[in-house]
Amino acid sequence: MQMTVRRPRRLRGDVTPPGDKSISHRAAIFNAIADGEARVENYGTGADLASTLRVLRGLGTQIERHDDGAFTVRGGILAEPSDILNTGNSGTTTRLMAGVLAGQPFMSVMTGDRSIRSRPMARIVDPLRLMGAGVDGRDGGRLAPLTFRGGSLHGIEYRMPVASAQVKSALLLAGLFAEGETTLEQPAVSRDHTELMFRSMGVEVVEDGLTVSVRSGRLIAMDVTVPADISSAAYWLVAGVCHPDAEVRVRNVGVNPTRTGILDALAMMGADVSVENERTEGGEPVADLVARSSSLRATEIGGDLIPRLVDEVPVLALAACFAEGTTVIRDASELRVKESDRLMASRVELLRSGAQVEELDDGLCITGGRALQGATHRTYADHRIAMTMGVAGLVAAGETTVQSAQTASVSYPTFWDDLGSLGEGA
Repeated sequence: MQMTVRRPRRLRGDVTPPGDKSISHRAAIFNAIADGEARVENYGTGADLASTLRVLRGLGTQIERHDDGAFTVRGGILAEPSDILNTGNSGTTTRLMAGVLAGQPFMSVMTGDRSIRSRPMARIVDPLRLMGAGVDGRDGGRLAPLTFRGGSLHGIEYRMPVASAQVKSALLLAGLFAEGETTLEQPAVSRDHTELMFRSMGVEVVEDGLTVSVRSGRLIAMDVTVPADISSAAYWLVAGVCHPDAEVRVRNVGVNPTRTGILDALAMMGADVSVENERTEGGEPVADLVARSSSLRATEIGGDLIPRLVDEVPVLALAACFAEGTTVIRDASELRVKESDRLMASRVELLRSGAQVEELDDGLCITGGRALQGATHRTYADHRIAMTMGVAGLVAAGETTVQSAQTASVSYPTFWDDLGSLGEGA
């Protein structure tokens, strides 16, 4: 399907995005391998999260849906699957479940859609093999489908080549099934949802600077209420600060410091974004975020900040189009191996709207100050590009058309409804 968006005279309203993807994946997976049963509320509604539940059911996990949308997970021992496990378009499902399957005493095969089958898997396969896992795949284990054979794991000391919460979490999960201690050294801080949830579920995690360690152990099932996803909230924050007459409130957003790079980047650009009603829910910090029309200035974004906002780079590039001066985003080469090459896609699609964008090896260079014009945009089968172009329609003159707009449903099924609710007058 395609969606057509026009810039409204005013941008007003309250939005509550779906449950945080990262926390939702972990709430389901961790409770599936835990002792006992747990209730999970506000689980994200996107296709990626449905893939996680499908894979867990394929491993014999009992998941019971309730009328209020919550579900109960009965954890315990996983069973050998009778069929290939299909993770769809979800890189998080694929990589986290690789850590789980590596430690199981049975054979399993995991694959996904065309995008997943082209994404790099050596970054998890290589360290899992060092732990003694029997794991193989296409191109020597560099690509899915991946095959796991039962075996005994042992802890390792491993220096991670990239700051990746997915890789870190996969290895920490494998560490639960390994003899001895698994110690990981990160090159930079990455999301710590796994560490927080492990502790809440009774497993000790030791952190020392950029080093994190875990020993074998059993998780204890824990009820989880998932906060709204800050990566999804980022679209409304950018819409609010870039529109000339806006005030947008995004409610119940998870503001874990390892995920709030978008707030730091917008603050560096002089954005008027306030954090209100701060509280803690289920061990995770939560708040309401309010974005208002702002005069933005260019900045430089890179280094340790990138792992804390990597999914938000495309929509942050859109914000940079409205900043005075030239914004440079570096150290983001990881974006070339997401659902699409997001650096290339961001450049091409923003150029269609009249932006001044240069593609770097590891980032983007955006010179702001040019008024954006409506255009027809591709999505590259990438939900984050689809949503970024939808927001572009809210802040560009004229009419914006987003092709294959249904791609947004991968992480945010109600995105287009929420976008439509914010406009007041055409």
